[in-house]
Amino acid sequence: MMQFKHGIFDEASVSVIALDTVREIGRLAGLSPDVRRFRPNIVVHLLRSVPFQEDEWVGGVLSFGQGREAPCIAVTMLDVRCSMVNLDPDSASPAPEVLKAVVRANQNAAGVYGAVTRVGRLAVGQTIILHH
Repeated sequence: MMQFKHGIFDEASVSVIALDTVREIGRLAGLSPDVRRFRPNIVVHLLRSVPFQEDEWVGGVLSFGQGREAPCIAVTMLDVRCSMVNLDPDSASPAPEVLKAVVRANQNAAGVYGAVTRVGRLAVGQTIILHH
């Protein structure tokens, strides 16, 4: 992760979503889950499979790895979704049932936004720890 003064993003510089959340939205929408619809920077595999668990992270800090050098992000807000999630990443075909599922299941939020508080390197399979 790097800290930017400016960038191109929706609400924050970092977007995080759990795979369980994506799977649940796909199930509710009757579609195969595709994380690309949600355009996250970071996809998390949870130890405890609970869709929309990210909601509980707001106000906390996620550290990627352990120790003083571990990169961290402050979880600042829920990721309120727009109609972009309806577009198939390969064909751009609309599927309005995706956003409808997000609205019904979690009041239009899926994933969270955050801000980098300590820069560092992320790696696939890295342990992520939530600090409140």
